[in-house]
Amino acid sequence: MRKILIVDDEMDTRLLLEKGLIAEGYSVTTAYNGNKGLALAKLNRPDLIILDRALGDMLGEEVAARLKEDPKTKDISIIFLSALFSKKDEIKRCHTFNDSPMFAKPYDIEELVTTIEELLQKKDICK
Repeated sequence: MRKILIVDDEMDTRLLLEKGLIAEGYSVTTAYNGNKGLALAKLNRPDLIILDRALGDMLGEEVAARLKEDPKTKDISIIFLSALFSKKDEIKRCHTFNDSPMFAKPYDIEELVTTIEELLQKKDICK
């Protein structure tokens, strides 16, 4: 079973996303801030991280940079999910932010799951 870590400071977002991803067959862990997310990423080594840009203790970009600097976590795929940009911004940026897929809140769960599956399949090919 593939492991996904959700790092978001909004409890409602974490719970809704967790429920949707569990229904899709993923094992899900959640964190409410960047430091907790970094610790869980190192401990659990998820296959993918869904990362909010505005966390209580740091920006998602900082979390992503720290993950990429660490040999234990550098290969974990990241998807940004945030209310800091609109659907229009998402489309204008070709659905990417810092070389990772991005989704504006509110997001479409089917589109998100499709992107997750594409990222995980690419990872399987590279193993």
